[in-house]
Amino acid sequence: MKVKHRFETWRTTVVSRMRGKGRDSGAGFVEYAGIMIIVAGIFVMIDGLGLDGAISGAIMDAVETVIGGGG
Repeated sequence: MKVKHRFETWRTTVVSRMRGKGRDSGAGFVEYAGIMIIVAGIFVMIDGLGLDGAISGAIMDAVETVIGGGG
């Protein structure tokens, strides 16, 4: 009888975690970590391809155009 009670308690806990308000508990951290890995990969790719100078030059040209300093 005691085993059946433990199983019922376990089942109730699992069902409440799957359907309850805490069902996504911890998902935010996993999503945040995934985004950080993607962003880090983009920075490594930009640095590895040597695009950092080209990107900063393009940004500087755009800023000069906006403020009227570009020719």
